[in-house]
Amino acid sequence: MTTEVLGTCHHDCPDSCGWVATVDGEGDQRVVVKLRGNKDHPFSVGELCPKVNRFLDRVYSPDRILTPLRRVGPKGSGEFEPVSWEDALSLTAENLHRVIDTHGAEAIVPWGSAGTQGLLQQSSLDQRLFARMGTSRQIGSLCGETAGWGMTATHGNAHGANPTDVEHAELVVLWGTNTRLTNRHLWPFVERARERGATIVVIDPMRTMTAESADRFIQPMPGTDVALMLAMMHVAIRDDHVDHDYVERYTEGFDELAAHVADWTPQRAADACGIDVETVEWLATTWAGTRRSFLRSLIGPEHHDDGAMFFRTLSCLPLLNGSWREVGGGFARSCGAWFDVAIDFGAFARPNLTNGAPRRGLNMNHLGATLTDPDIGAHALIVWNGNPLVTVPNAEAIRAGLLRDDLFTVVSEQFMTDTARYADVIFPACTELEQLDVMPAWGHLYLGWNNAAIDPLGESVPNTELWRRIAGAMGYTEPELFTSDLELIDEALRDTVDRETLERDGFIRLDLPDPLLPYAEGGFGFESGKAQFASPNLEAQGLPRLPTFTPPPPLDPRYPLALTTPKVHARFLNSSYSQLPKHGPAEGGPWVELHPDDAAARNIADGDEVTVHNEAGALVLTARIADRMRPGLAAVPFGWWSQHHDGEGTANSLTSAADTDWGGGVAYGDTRVEVSAGRR
Repeated sequence: MTTEVLGTCHHDCPDSCGWVATVDGEGDQRVVVKLRGNKDHPFSVGELCPKVNRFLDRVYSPDRILTPLRRVGPKGSGEFEPVSWEDALSLTAENLHRVIDTHGAEAIVPWGSAGTQGLLQQSSLDQRLFARMGTSRQIGSLCGETAGWGMTATHGNAHGANPTDVEHAELVVLWGTNTRLTNRHLWPFVERARERGATIVVIDPMRTMTAESADRFIQPMPGTDVALMLAMMHVAIRDDHVDHDYVERYTEGFDELAAHVADWTPQRAADACGIDVETVEWLATTWAGTRRSFLRSLIGPEHHDDGAMFFRTLSCLPLLNGSWREVGGGFARSCGAWFDVAIDFGAFARPNLTNGAPRRGLNMNHLGATLTDPDIGAHALIVWNGNPLVTVPNAEAIRAGLLRDDLFTVVSEQFMTDTARYADVIFPACTELEQLDVMPAWGHLYLGWNNAAIDPLGESVPNTELWRRIAGAMGYTEPELFTSDLELIDEALRDTVDRETLERDGFIRLDLPDPLLPYAEGGFGFESGKAQFASPNLEAQGLPRLPTFTPPPPLDPRYPLALTTPKVHARFLNSSYSQLPKHGPAEGGPWVELHPDDAAARNIADGDEVTVHNEAGALVLTARIADRMRPGLAAVPFGWWSQHHDGEGTANSLTSAADTDWGGGVAYGDTRVEVSAGRR
């Protein structure tokens, strides 16, 4: 018997593609024999990316973890033995109770990421379980929140334009986003704009595949973008390309802004950004004079000290030329903020379970400090949906913490990742084809449904079932800890969602106007309904009241190169897939890329073995020499595991865990390194 099951890709990607699984067999003998894109999905229209095209290799990989495992060798050795669920849960509950009794519940640190972005499987019952335990709370964000807080400082919320409306633009500015690679299903909409006569501009410190496809490529030094934006505002005001009616009706603080940017001439910005003044003048004049100008950015630019200020300042631009009034105008980042019309994101919280006891917050980006600082006193770590030893900055501090004999570590995983190798107990996790979920998106306005196409392989379970089992093993009896997946969905979905349509079609558009013109007539999130060029809220926090450029930190002569850790691989995403035989090997392995001038100054030739190093760590890599990099940069692609780096270290062994200006993010884009010939 052959059936087709609708689902939605769960990966940490803006595209959230619809898929169709072809299943052979019945009951527990069902097997997925084919996975293809859902041609009816309005955004992904039947195409899956090179990663997910081979998703069945992941599901049926012989390396899948399909039973609970208990560590039998030294931490980090990867030596485990299979055990029963009963034994694994008993060991987990015994150690968690021991930590609670000895050190207090806040000594337990939950750490979850976006390995699945599903409404249920990313974070639902875990919120209730950890509230009941009284553990520390996870705060901060590796990606997303900083940008959202930056936009909110200007708009009063994080709402932006519908990304697909880019097809109606006359000018498209892709700022700090490699759209063709990391948001590939939006690119056809960009091309439609070009077919209608639009100019496509890419602004990025690296000449990416998207930059190669642009009509104009602008290459500022990393961390200098705000200076370029201030010059754009200067030119708009200088040449009177301001929509004065829009500004007067719907904004506050214009006069302050005008005075503030008066000395931000194109020459000043050119000097700050390391680009020629003619380029600054062209960009500013072209943007200011084009009403249907569409600005698009994603998460990369937020990973600097001024990450929130980047988005705060970029959000000011469409206010000046009135492009919010136009379909094909405005600024698009994440659509995630729009999904609250369909989902009650607070539905899973049960603060009553804490009995009023406060819970401290620990920033997920500071996991290394959390695990190594005795004043924090972490004695248990629970990890799901992520591989922090690869994905979190300051990774060698995390490794040092994971090596502690007095740290009890639980990991829910599908494969023996770098992080899982240090666990005391590993629980087997399902893939998306084995679990039910509802999928919000952050790259379009369609809510997705995901049916389980097959039963869980081996003894794997969805995250929600793991939390139920741990709650039971801990002896907890509160009914809200054992809510079923369907009940959780019903608790979270708002009345605006027709669940019957969602299940039948696999997707449904959010109940929002079409076209979506969120700020055509004001409607910003502040009490006044107006956007704020000058922010009293930021001023009250001791932050700049107006969009302000802060130069990148001065170069340390010991580490004169700015490190960038870009996503450049088509066949894996973040830390997923690089270990699979049809994915990682096809990408050729990790390397460091340098501009010819920087390579020559260090007597490095293409293909040489080199060491990339700073005070945090060192990596031995192969050098690639290419002029798509600016002088002064070193690029080490992100996503490879330690096994690809001589068994030790990853790109994040080098990166800084310093905070962004505000928003709880991390400024690893401001890391500095040196590259030396040979091994050190």
